[in-house]
Amino acid sequence: MADFFMFINEILWGSILIYLLVGAGIWFTWQCGFVQFRYLTQLRGLILTNKNEDSSGLSSFQALCTSLAARIGSGNLSGVAIALTLGGPGAIFWMWVVAMLGMATSFAECTLAQLYKTRDSEGNYRGGPAWYMERGLGMRWMGVMFSVFLMVAFGLIFNAVQANSIASAVNHAFGIPKTWIGIALVVFTAGVIWGGMRGTARVSQWLVPFMAFIWVLMSLVVVAMNIERLPEVVSLVFRSAFGWQEAASGAIGFSISQAITTGFQRGMFSNEAGMGSSPNAAAAAATWPPHPASQGLVQMFGVLIDTMIICTATAGIILFSGILDTANPQMNGVTLVQQGLSNVVGSWGAGFIALIVLLFAFTSIIANYAYAENNLLFLQNKSPFSIVLFRCMALVMVMFGTLSPLPIVWQMADVAMAFMAVTNLTAILLLSPIARDLSADYLRQLRLGMTPVFDPNRFPEIKSQLEPGIWDNHKPPETRR
Repeated sequence: MADFFMFINEILWGSILIYLLVGAGIWFTWQCGFVQFRYLTQLRGLILTNKNEDSSGLSSFQALCTSLAARIGSGNLSGVAIALTLGGPGAIFWMWVVAMLGMATSFAECTLAQLYKTRDSEGNYRGGPAWYMERGLGMRWMGVMFSVFLMVAFGLIFNAVQANSIASAVNHAFGIPKTWIGIALVVFTAGVIWGGMRGTARVSQWLVPFMAFIWVLMSLVVVAMNIERLPEVVSLVFRSAFGWQEAASGAIGFSISQAITTGFQRGMFSNEAGMGSSPNAAAAAATWPPHPASQGLVQMFGVLIDTMIICTATAGIILFSGILDTANPQMNGVTLVQQGLSNVVGSWGAGFIALIVLLFAFTSIIANYAYAENNLLFLQNKSPFSIVLFRCMALVMVMFGTLSPLPIVWQMADVAMAFMAVTNLTAILLLSPIARDLSADYLRQLRLGMTPVFDPNRFPEIKSQLEPGIWDNHKPPETRR
């Protein structure tokens, strides 16, 4: 069975998705006017400006933290370690490249999610790929299919994997029995997910900045303690990325291929651009300025933070510690990071990594579940029984994950995620003219010195697809002083 799922994954990820995701990134970079390079200076204003009095949605900062909670998981440690061991130090360079391309894809999918968002029975904003498949393409069947894939991958299987990472790291560092770890994890998870998307956002807006800060700070400490290696490490990354260090052995092609393939795969796994996950958080935001593209820009920076900052911090710890030179080939990803940090700061490094894994994986669990419940509501339209049942199933999977090895489950999750990505990428490529027009409209208003406001009357071809009242009550654009 494991061999079967591995074979399917090799076909989906090695022969289809890697080209589809990179191609989509290039396409949306061109269609949206190189959006990831033109708006880099706007992040602070977009997430910290608090002029929106709409209580129907999350703030932009909460939506960003929720999407980062899902993006930043144990894969930001183990995935980077795997990339460096299989593809060499140059893999991190290609992770940066795919992140820059993925930013444009993330902008497109999150802009579309904002555009086609709706209100649920409690007046809260809901939306995501399933909604723009139904409203934008008129294909509810595609939205149903996507929702099922996401619920299986994010709501159940991935949460078991994240729980397994927590249990293994904490048990290894502190010797706490996995059963007790599982019970505690179930209790804390239940306390958050019973609050819905808003409960997840409230926890994420505090935990995500804290865990990102301490991880980046630790990376800077490791670099500072080995500052004499800075020129060597930087040179190694770029030489390995293009195979220059293998020139004498004649292995240039293989080295470049391994670095690119591994870097692209692990980068796409980490930042989730094009997967259709982060649009679920983007649609829940009451964004400011009141234009769909503004939330697309906010979520676009989530890709930058995840890969260019968090993953780079992990790579810095591994490369500057020198653990790659002496690592046991059988050492798994998290263990490699633990050993590398311990080599630099001492034995307490393993405990620190356990804390980071706990924070990264726990926030992923609660955000992943929030995405899954959002798609359950698309299918069931808020059936109380189905929501309670699904929450219980998710908690059972968390407990199962703490106690069981999960090699086959990983393969199953990757297959579900691949189908999810193919479905979402198909939808956003079909809707790319709308994403392009919204990007151009936002830029036009900025050039005129206006605060960008979306006016559906300027887009009669899509106005009938939108839920009435979502975009009709905003003030006309005002010129900024």
